[in-house]
Amino acid sequence: MADSAPSASSAIIDVGGGEATLVDDLVAQGYSDVTVLDISPAAIDVAKSRLGMSAAAVHWITGDNTAVELEPARYDVWHDRAVFHFLTSAGDRAAYVRQIARSVRPGGHVIVAAFGPDGPDKCSGLDVVRYDAEHLHGEFGPKFRLLDSVRELHETHWGTHQQFMYCLCRME
Repeated sequence: MADSAPSASSAIIDVGGGEATLVDDLVAQGYSDVTVLDISPAAIDVAKSRLGMSAAAVHWITGDNTAVELEPARYDVWHDRAVFHFLTSAGDRAAYVRQIARSVRPGGHVIVAAFGPDGPDKCSGLDVVRYDAEHLHGEFGPKFRLLDSVRELHETHWGTHQQFMYCLCRME
């Protein structure tokens, strides 16, 4: 994250961040402009409770990441670990990409992690789309310059493994 957000004042949004602990790490590292967007108010409440008094320093947004109104060119970094692969319709994926293109500043970075080609077909009972780097980047198009991609084997709380594909892009 430090390469994509070198300044503590960099505006970072964690999409689907709900109960995840990235927000904890960002606040602890001194980032002062952090937003968490999640569709689940309960997940956001868990994170707020965990952060205690530090939660007041975070912008919390409850809503659908494809439809919520975000300020234009607001963010330096868009981070999504494990939301995009749940968008199984082309229309939802296009709305998601439009949201990023609208809300991330030119020169800003987009970090998206979705299930890799050997990842699961379903997650939490829901269908998902699996991606290799070319396919994932292809969903975003030429306005998003691919800087790097990495496959990761993630071990779940239940001891199973799930393959993820991470892509780092810069907005042109």
